[in-house]
Amino acid sequence: MHIGLFGGTFNPIHSCHLHIAGHAQTKCHLDRIIFIPTGDPPHKQSTSLAPAHHRLAMVHLALESHPTFSVSDIEIHATGVSYTVDTLITLQQQHQDVTRWSFIIGLDAFLDLHTWKSATRLLQLCNFIVCSRPSADFTKVPSVTCLPPISPHSLRNLESGQIQRLEIPLPTGTQLTFLSLPPCEASASSIRTSIREGRDVSHWLPPSLESYILKHHLFQV
Repeated sequence: MHIGLFGGTFNPIHSCHLHIAGHAQTKCHLDRIIFIPTGDPPHKQSTSLAPAHHRLAMVHLALESHPTFSVSDIEIHATGVSYTVDTLITLQQQHQDVTRWSFIIGLDAFLDLHTWKSATRLLQLCNFIVCSRPSADFTKVPSVTCLPPISPHSLRNLESGQIQRLEIPLPTGTQLTFLSLPPCEASASSIRTSIREGRDVSHWLPPSLESYILKHHLFQV
């Protein structure tokens, strides 16, 4: 079984998260994707971060119509700061029947991978599926210092749209897969701003999620 892991604050989860997950599942033949909302994220501190139990509930709502997507509360209930490497090791211990793991990540976040705890160990433990984001550029990938050399020519072709996929085998037996996806411009910060200003967000959120946000007065200030 090939499992994809998709972590994030999901503050809130929105259509672009589902867009990325769906394309990653199709293109990389993932059997399931597990969404992992963060509890105490080490890289993203903000006063606008909704309480963890609300973010977890919103992910459950957003995935109701996606039978191969599920949610893990492993980081929500973790004690102290949750790091991806620790989460991955725990999940691998809990699911020893899974033969292949891939971590799904946006290119903007991947460009900071070398600052993560035990980044080299992470690259040994699982594959990475790196998906394009409007705010990031594939030609910046060589700045991720924990990676082996990658052809600048291939990265330019990926950024320009001449190719939509680039696979890089790693010495550890794992693999990087870079995917150029159709653009999706939504961001959680712009959605929070729209909610705070009373503007329509129905094109980015399923109705059940929009209702939940209004009911619990989330992102109002």
